[in-house]
Amino acid sequence: MIYLSKLNNMVKPNSMKYLASLSLLCPSVAFAAEHPNIIYIFTDQQTANAMSCAGNPDLHTPNLDRLAAAGVMFNNAYCTAPLSGPSRGAMFTGHYPDAVGLSVNGSPIPDSLRTQTLGTLIKNAGYDCAYGGKWHLPLLDVPDKEYGFDNIYKHSDDGLAEACAEYLSRKHKKPFFLVASYDNPHNICEYARSQNFPYGNIDTPDIRDCPGVPANFAKNPYDADVIESERVNNYNVYPTAGFTPEDWRMYRYTYYRLVEKVDKEIGKIIDAIDKNDLWKNTVVIFSSDHGDGIGAHHWNQKSALYEEVINIPLIVTLPGKKNAGKVLPQLISNGIDFFASVCDWAGAKMPEGAAGKSFRKVVEEGNPQALHQEYIITETRFDGSKTRGWVVRTERYKYVLYDKGKYREQLFDMQHDRGEMRNLIMENAYSQELQKLRDVLEKWMNTYNIRPTRPKLHDVPGKKLKSTTRYQTAYK
Repeated sequence: MIYLSKLNNMVKPNSMKYLASLSLLCPSVAFAAEHPNIIYIFTDQQTANAMSCAGNPDLHTPNLDRLAAAGVMFNNAYCTAPLSGPSRGAMFTGHYPDAVGLSVNGSPIPDSLRTQTLGTLIKNAGYDCAYGGKWHLPLLDVPDKEYGFDNIYKHSDDGLAEACAEYLSRKHKKPFFLVASYDNPHNICEYARSQNFPYGNIDTPDIRDCPGVPANFAKNPYDADVIESERVNNYNVYPTAGFTPEDWRMYRYTYYRLVEKVDKEIGKIIDAIDKNDLWKNTVVIFSSDHGDGIGAHHWNQKSALYEEVINIPLIVTLPGKKNAGKVLPQLISNGIDFFASVCDWAGAKMPEGAAGKSFRKVVEEGNPQALHQEYIITETRFDGSKTRGWVVRTERYKYVLYDKGKYREQLFDMQHDRGEMRNLIMENAYSQELQKLRDVLEKWMNTYNIRPTRPKLHDVPGKKLKSTTRYQTAYK
């Protein structure tokens, strides 16, 4: 890019024919000018508001704030699935997890998709591709030279930033795609189980130094009872049934300190971008695979479809820091849409059947009023369980459906009730809106051949199976 910049200074603005002829002689120069470097930094289990740039006074994330100040932040980005393996499967295959057998942790990438993973596509498009940190598909370390990536660092938060900084300091003949995948704030899982943290324990604070319980600490009166059933029946995953308000405050304190810890590591990568003058031709994307309940509705961990669990951070910094500091409201399904967006920036063709929609145009235009997509879908299968659920999120409403239990349908007005305390399913005034969202979910299930939980039983209320032979039992 430096070379190209010098050339631009040597020719007159109207000398386009010269530049065109140059691109024929030097295709690598033309490719580098058209396709930026791409850096993807993501954490594990970070909810959207766990950043000081999101207005949270209970923690300080100066380095994520740096990215937000230089880039575009989305406040309606959602994980495609609120569990590590399925979410990462969506990121790196571009498919809804349940549609391709990736709905649980430990599921391997299907053989049919091994040559169509994101790293492979981007490498074939002319990029150098490198991966450092947590992979989890299903191995914790990405296999070196597989899926298109060179493994530059193992699954560990310690030393990952330094490995990425070293990679960024190299002289690259091609544009590069670098992924830095952090484990934290996932260590909150060890905290809840009273275990030692993999990357260093957090000091125990005085209770007065802990944040208060969230405004939506209580459950809404018509919360889906299957959620509490999951907690009771899976103590290893959800060991919080006996938590007092003080316990939850300690949990939240620890969680925010873990976010601050990983923010410090991310700052080292940002410093390396600065040092190597990479901002002018690099797209930097920051996000997380899913969030954490952090005490909302007395919930910890993931899997449940609460807002704190599925709403995740998404910051995109464009070359030259275009549209710096903007906040956009468009709906993003980060897993599948991230896949589509990276393909878009890299000039890679989307594989047939991939589900995502690129947010590149939305970011580059920076227009909060621009149309993107009318709705997004998040799906879940509870960790260690067979319970399934789905979310349809539109501009205003959030429809939640679980496959069993009392009050398994939820409907919330996200303009007035982001804390999800009033289930509108229980009010006839919203029956028309409810039916619309049921129809959306039904159409999506048919499009992606999402099979019902049990034969001859349709998961969407009020709907009928088109055929008793078309579907098979999804889970036994």
